[in-house]
Amino acid sequence: AFEAEVLHTVRAGRLLPPGAVVAVGASGGKDSTVLAHVLRALAPSLDITLHLVAVDEGISGYRDAALAAVRDQAASWGLPLTIVAYADLFGGWTMDAVARSTAGSGRSRSCCTFCGVLRRRALEEGARRVGATHIVTGHNADDMAETVLMNFLRGDAGRLARGEDGDGAVAALGPV
Repeated sequence: AFEAEVLHTVRAGRLLPPGAVVAVGASGGKDSTVLAHVLRALAPSLDITLHLVAVDEGISGYRDAALAAVRDQAASWGLPLTIVAYADLFGGWTMDAVARSTAGSGRSRSCCTFCGVLRRRALEEGARRVGATHIVTGHNADDMAETVLMNFLRGDAGRLARGEDGDGAVAALGPV
């Protein structure tokens, strides 16, 4: 029933055209795992190719177990996996290094602000590496609502005014 609803939504919205190469943002969490599982089941019906793309932010003790879970999923599902590390993409900078650099600097932005921007860039780079035409993530409507609320509470008008459209290089799909 759930998979049929997803299939209907994808087809009705023309979200993933036949032949699409889809980079699935894989964090090792439940949302991205369910997304990858469902898309894997639907891939033959949709005529799409899937690649898992994971991001290693370089936060000590934070991502190791999740990346191990993603590696296991990729192996058991027979899906290709690309891991993009901040250290490789950003000239040796990791989130640990960013946190050290910004600590006590008087900057008002939290590490989460930097990490979100860098993670998005790393995911886009992973999608580029695998030749993806589309990026999908396990973000859901609650995640989006939380982001809007946090930006509102911070008074971050620039982020509130920003649209969802990117530069068009790779189509990114939000919650369905």
